Amino acid sequence: MIAAATGPAVPATLTLQSLPLFPLSAVLFPDGLLSLRVFEVRYLDMISKCRKTGAPFGVVSLTQGSEVRQPGSTEAFAQVGTLATLHDVESPQPGLMLVRATGAQRFRITASDQLKHGLWVADVERLPADMAVPVPDDLRPTADALQRLIQSLQLKANPPGPMPLMPPWKLDDCGWVANRWCELLPLPVALKQRLMELDNPLVRLELVSDVLTRTGITI
Repeated sequence: MIAAATGPAVPATLTLQSLPLFPLSAVLFPDGLLSLRVFEVRYLDMISKCRKTGAPFGVVSLTQGSEVRQPGSTEAFAQVGTLATLHDVESPQPGLMLVRATGAQRFRITASDQLKHGLWVADVERLPADMAVPVPDDLRPTADALQRLIQSLQLKANPPGPMPLMPPWKLDDCGWVANRWCELLPLPVALKQRLMELDNPLVRLELVSDVLTRTGITI
């Protein structure tokens, strides 16, 4: 369900109630691609319902527990996540779904609850999208390196297949460039989460650029 808190002269704050959550040992960024093999009953049911209604689900980063539910285990997750919209769903066999989803808007959890069959649901408020900030000259090498990587991936995709990145290529946008590098680099999940939560896309790109410079990728 979607509800908007309205005010006489203040922009509405869009909230979602009972948003189904998919806790993962990963971080989904806006405009990012997510591939999943879904076999747990709680998530098969969730994906089926989202597919039928066109509704999103929320991806949150696990801070405790595992992606597959274990008897007696406790799941805990970050309070900031990203909405995911279904892109492709295949069912190669009963009890298995191959899912590709796209990252949309970030959100913050205001309340959460675990249902009897194990699915987490939450009330959330959507966070503002990144401001469009052009890549400054001193960070241009970071964007140029990403462009070269995209071109390399395109050449290797023969025959053409799914890319880990999705066009359009916004190579002059700080947030988009930073987010794509965060997805591609083997960074700890906790660090990716902190970078995703940053409100300032320029600062996010500066931090990512520092990582790239230390590894020599942009040289």
